[in-house]
Amino acid sequence: MTSRPNKDQQTSPSVDTAGEPKAAKGNLRKVFVRTYGCQMNVYDSERMTDVLAPEGFEATEDLNDADLVILNTCHIREKAAEKVYSELGRIRKVKEERAKSGKDMMVGVAGCVAQAEGEEISRRAPIVDLVVGPQSYHQLPGLLEKARQGKKVVETEFDIDAKFNHLSGQAEKPVLKRAPSAFLTVQEGCDKFCTFCVVPYTRGAEVSRSVQQIVEEAERMASAGVREVTLLGQNVNAYHGEAADGATWGLGRLLRRLAEIDGLDRLRYTTSHPRDMDDDLIAAHAELKSLMPYLHLPVQSGSDKILKAMNRRHTREDYFRLLDRIRAAAPDIALSGDFIVGFPGETEQDFEDTMDLIRRVEYGSAFSFKYSQRPGTPGATMDDQVPEDVKSARLAELQALISDQQKAFNASRRGMICDVLLEKTGRNPGQLVGKSPWLQPVQLDAQENLIGSIQAVEIVDIGSNSLFGRLIAGQDTFDTAGAAAAPASQAG
Repeated sequence: MTSRPNKDQQTSPSVDTAGEPKAAKGNLRKVFVRTYGCQMNVYDSERMTDVLAPEGFEATEDLNDADLVILNTCHIREKAAEKVYSELGRIRKVKEERAKSGKDMMVGVAGCVAQAEGEEISRRAPIVDLVVGPQSYHQLPGLLEKARQGKKVVETEFDIDAKFNHLSGQAEKPVLKRAPSAFLTVQEGCDKFCTFCVVPYTRGAEVSRSVQQIVEEAERMASAGVREVTLLGQNVNAYHGEAADGATWGLGRLLRRLAEIDGLDRLRYTTSHPRDMDDDLIAAHAELKSLMPYLHLPVQSGSDKILKAMNRRHTREDYFRLLDRIRAAAPDIALSGDFIVGFPGETEQDFEDTMDLIRRVEYGSAFSFKYSQRPGTPGATMDDQVPEDVKSARLAELQALISDQQKAFNASRRGMICDVLLEKTGRNPGQLVGKSPWLQPVQLDAQENLIGSIQAVEIVDIGSNSLFGRLIAGQDTFDTAGAAAAPASQAG
């Protein structure tokens, strides 16, 4: 699995307007959800708060104020489980302090660490009341009731269809205004069995939601003010959902259908596997104005020997040929990738092959990591494990190259006029932060009532991680239907 990592974050409060919560108003319970890992976990955490809202829970960002704490965990990186146990140790102290004043606190562990560790979590951390795998969170209300009765709950069964059906049912409920950009899970699981990855064991086989389920949720989002949707999946371009007529749709066809939804002006998807990038999806990049010119397409290594050891089932030349086809369809596309350095058996020449691939591709951004042994994966027991100091040195060299490429790509945007989706207020008064078509943060001075609109912006300066822009004069800055068209030579 090759999802982009995020910083640990708390979910924002969710809103449910389908009826009064079970708890009386003014007596709502508080739920604190801490999210680790990929965007799919962010999506799952938001759905957890949606599931709990009718039960009388509202989201809080204050751990000390929480009646229920859920850690939505990720098992991809090194020592993931130990980080969870360390966090549970801190939560135990908060729970004890609350108990002194007569306040209860329930604690749950969800996500991939929950799936991988199961009963071990309850054994090592007795404060945990329930353990919930990533395919079972739709059962949270019933599981919480069991926990309140004093039962230790561990639910890690794979029933992804039941979860998808539950999400589809939720899509029928009206919601209040949402943020301008949102995630939407369309596919879960992985059949690739890369030798470094635990996802096939924690998320299961590749399963896709139906076209109808996805369209309904996307329409619901658009009616609530969402202008941009990012489709999520462990291998999102392996999407193979069933349509109403029984036909199987790929991701390209699904994107074309979503592009027809009124108000949904931007589409993205992540994370992709090179083996699943078919002709129809590539053509969608040429045909759909709403499909943003950004593609996260991890390769992991530039060495054929290491790619084979990783069980990636493609070569570096396969990757180059694929990128040629993508860039022919979408010349302005920004490419992102993932890299693992120090995989077992990686020599200096193997590492140089990776550096050569990066130089040839010229990425707009990328994510890179030292290889870490994940228990239960074939890579963990391979011979020729690379020493830690060697991995660290190689990672520093690779990240320096990626940083130079990202700075060069950002600098190439200077002077361009592009459409920017304005999403939130900035740190400074009168400042808004938006997103370029290439997924770069853009800061500019603008009125707060423009949040949620797409505006034509000239990029006037470049920061270390952000672009700085100014609104183009003459456009209707009170019209949230879109931005004035940029010159054809500069349009994003």
